[in-house]
Amino acid sequence: MNSLQRPDSPHNLMLYFQVHQPRRLRPFQFFDIGSGGNYFDDDLNEEILNRIAIQCYLPTNQLLLDLIRKNPNIRVTFSISGTTLEQFEQYAPEVLLSFRDLASTGCVEFLGETYYHSLACMLPGDEFEIQVMKHAQKIKEHFGVQPQVFRNTELIYSNEIGARISALGFKGILTDGIERVLCNRSPHHLYNHPTKTDLKIFLRNYRLSDDIAFRFDANELTIDRYMSWLSQMPNDEKLVNLALDYETFGEHKKLQSGILNFLKELLTSLANYAAYRMITPSQAMEHLSPHSQLNVPGYISWADKERDLSAWLGNDMQRDAFDSLKKLEKNLETLDDPQLIHTWRQLQTSDHFYYMCTKGEEDGGVHSYFSPYCSPYEAFINYMNVISDFSLQIKNRLSALRRSKRMRKTVLANAL
Repeated sequence: MNSLQRPDSPHNLMLYFQVHQPRRLRPFQFFDIGSGGNYFDDDLNEEILNRIAIQCYLPTNQLLLDLIRKNPNIRVTFSISGTTLEQFEQYAPEVLLSFRDLASTGCVEFLGETYYHSLACMLPGDEFEIQVMKHAQKIKEHFGVQPQVFRNTELIYSNEIGARISALGFKGILTDGIERVLCNRSPHHLYNHPTKTDLKIFLRNYRLSDDIAFRFDANELTIDRYMSWLSQMPNDEKLVNLALDYETFGEHKKLQSGILNFLKELLTSLANYAAYRMITPSQAMEHLSPHSQLNVPGYISWADKERDLSAWLGNDMQRDAFDSLKKLEKNLETLDDPQLIHTWRQLQTSDHFYYMCTKGEEDGGVHSYFSPYCSPYEAFINYMNVISDFSLQIKNRLSALRRSKRMRKTVLANAL
């Protein structure tokens, strides 16, 4: 790697991993509507989480811990959804402990996000803010830190989201480095919000990230080849952001593919490569000045070729399901039942809508890979059956509440 070294002006590299597992729904038939039963397939959720713990979380966390101890200049960033943390607590506390071990090194930063990995940013009112703060509390509980940088579900972003996050006290946010918002600029800079100028914006290099996440092949993507791409970065482009699912390492790409060895070689090479310095988002904000303002009037994300909201709200089924979910909010506020609200928020998890996507070609294949259903239509019918039953539960609870109020008024009137 000596031939690649440029010690005069190092680039900065931020490596971010998204850690998320949804709470999947159980098969819920039309004739189950009215049963008021449990909606979640927790046997399946436990099975999947334990499998991924063995194949990905535990071995990869141990690899990172060993590498950081040998090379303390390695820096890694994680975002772990609240639904995943809850499942760690319930099914795999050893995984939670391994993340705490990483936190204790001081070389790892944890980001804020929506607790339920949800589309709450699309809901009216302050539901989005409630979920973000709930997640921040969970991160503080487990890792003893208050997140300073945010990443929304699937890197969904707009000017409006940036302003809302800035109002919550976050100093930075991650999203995707998409050409249509960059306007011939490079994603390899720190940017700031057009009106909330204190909010810094990190842009993912989606090509370099997806080379690992989707296109990895040990025979094609060698560490020398990947490092040669990094070495070609122009001198004035100082910040390279790589972001991908953590489950890439051992779950999406199996261990026998060589993916874990590639990660080891990548981190070792970066740790000993003078042309690059690994950095966390908070460190980047401290050391780097924004290049310019980034104006994003519409929604963008890191999903599918469109990199917009169409992965979750692109067809009539998805929009119908999401609208049905939204309509429940007012009655839930009236009931003010923590368990019902928690269930409603779990039904907001973006994966439920992702499974309903009807896109074809490469994007359709990715959606099918993640889905536990045979088809998007089955995902829609199952979800709507759950929503119908949940709506009936809410209706019955409201009727009982009204009866109770009427009875209290009658008793009070008779007493007078």
